[in-house]
Amino acid sequence: MFGIYLKRELGRRKKAALVIALGLALGIALVITVNSVSAGMTQAQDKVLQSLYGLGTDMTVTKARTAPTGNSSGGPRFEFDASADDDDDAEQSSDRVMTQGGQALKAALVTQVAGQKGVAAAVGALTLNVTKVDGSFTQGKAQSSTGGSGNGGQGGPGGGNGGGSTAAPQVQGGGASFDVNSYSVAGVDVTDQDLGPLAGSKITSGVTFTSAQTNAKVAVVSKAYAKENAYKVGSTLTISSTKYKITGIATPDSSDSTTDVYLPLKQAQTLGDAADQVTTIYVKATDSQQIDTVKAAIQKNISGTTVTTSADLAETVSGSLSTASNLATSVGKWLSIAVLVAAFLVAALLTSSAVSRRVREFGTLKALGWPSRRVTRQVVGESMVNGLLGGALGIGLGLAAAYTVTAISPKLTAELGGTGGGGGMGGPGGGPGRQSASNTMEIALSAPVSLTTIALAVGLAVAGGLIAGAMGGWRASRMRPADALRSVS
Repeated sequence: MFGIYLKRELGRRKKAALVIALGLALGIALVITVNSVSAGMTQAQDKVLQSLYGLGTDMTVTKARTAPTGNSSGGPRFEFDASADDDDDAEQSSDRVMTQGGQALKAALVTQVAGQKGVAAAVGALTLNVTKVDGSFTQGKAQSSTGGSGNGGQGGPGGGNGGGSTAAPQVQGGGASFDVNSYSVAGVDVTDQDLGPLAGSKITSGVTFTSAQTNAKVAVVSKAYAKENAYKVGSTLTISSTKYKITGIATPDSSDSTTDVYLPLKQAQTLGDAADQVTTIYVKATDSQQIDTVKAAIQKNISGTTVTTSADLAETVSGSLSTASNLATSVGKWLSIAVLVAAFLVAALLTSSAVSRRVREFGTLKALGWPSRRVTRQVVGESMVNGLLGGALGIGLGLAAAYTVTAISPKLTAELGGTGGGGGMGGPGGGPGRQSASNTMEIALSAPVSLTTIALAVGLAVAGGLIAGAMGGWRASRMRPADALRSVS
């Protein structure tokens, strides 16, 4: 009887049911849209932080910065000897390898950090800046100095952070021309690649390092650097007269890599004359909720270090991504709540109004022996169906809105500034030791819809139906058979 009566009444009042359902649908669709866009913002921010930090990293440990001593404004110097016996050009090449920022830690600290309470894993990495000078000389002796800071810059061909600078050569008794390029090198602990420089990239060609290649002369290069220099798997890369066989091409998961070349850690330490040293220690906590506690423990127990968490890095991200994220989490959240409350209120009022127009019907049913609870159950049942219909429409509208945002993929910019204190922001190749000016990244916004969001929408639909049904049921329960007689004209 309940189902038959419910079907008949809903069929008679299609327009009213549709109006109530549409009101709920708009509120639910807005909630889905705001939630999905907020999830997209979170993903975009995670991509930015992964490009800075490396996948799975909760914090990094670097050497605390100290005040510079002496005159550090001069750049690396290169010596070239050209043949004076003839007028033929003498082509020469020279590499200058420097640890990033000159801030290195003892490799033994990796084990000490790993032993701190709350630390699940710790991996050391060494970042180097290589400044390569290729020159052509007719005769005489040439000496040159590249401009820029002692760090040597980072990047160069292959999309690194900031190219090398070219300074005019100082030549005695001859002519010279040369090119100066800089690129970054990261020494990777090949025994644990789940953390550190390579964690945020996928090997899209060739293979990554094996655990046995702790001191092998092999290399993995970034996709951008390989394309710029026409490298492929099997090619040979030469750094300071040492030849490395390229075994793999790495493609960043989220953005352009700040590292051009990856080497086994021991090889990087040999190149940089930094035996048993690292520039960054990547740390993963056992519990993401205890990151601040772990940070405090490391800072307390290991002096001379700076600990930078993803929260520290997030504070340095600005631009349209940060602005949009703040709007989505503040204005968007309260707007969706306001619209949803309004939708529930409208649905309740419309249901109550519809019940008031059915005085004769409910009064007659009571006169025939229907108890108040049965009348209330009937009204609540109709409201639940309207709520579920509104939920279905709302989910459809919300999915359409989320799909539209993903299809359009509006571009948001993220400006990455320095954290201050112990060092710049972390990067897959450098960690917080990288000292650089602000970089701007462009992120495509998507609006993923999770099962949790769908479940939330269904719950809101049920809640809306119950609220409207409660209001309408309360109104219907107060009717008396005499009301039906008075309504007869």
